[in-house]
Amino acid sequence: MATTRKKSTSGRKKSTGRKKSTRRKKSTSGRKKSTGRKKSTSRRKKSTGRKKSTGRKKYGKKAGRKVERAMHEMKEGKLKSGRSGKKVTSRKQAIAIGLSEARESGGKVPPNPNRRTSSRRKKG
Repeated sequence: MATTRKKSTSGRKKSTGRKKSTRRKKSTSGRKKSTGRKKSTSRRKKSTGRKKSTGRKKYGKKAGRKVERAMHEMKEGKLKSGRSGKKVTSRKQAIAIGLSEARESGGKVPPNPNRRTSSRRKKG
């Protein structure tokens, strides 16, 4: 029994798995390539988005303890959300709960940036 192979209809050779690229990639940006020499211009460095520290702490010890306790409870599965009473699974949410509790108990914590203050005042 002789096995017969079908010849491919196209006259191409089988590829060896390696492609030969004849084209050069074009750069998508319209800038010229640098010549290796830096131009002396007086540009300011871009900021990384962080502010310089003023030397004082933002959060007090009480805040740290409250956040630590909230994280521990979250990991044990005992931390519940205040409104709905659902179990908290998010790390950020646990930190927010801890900071909120520290604010209520008078710890050194900056005010919540997302909380709106009521602009309406009662006229007396």
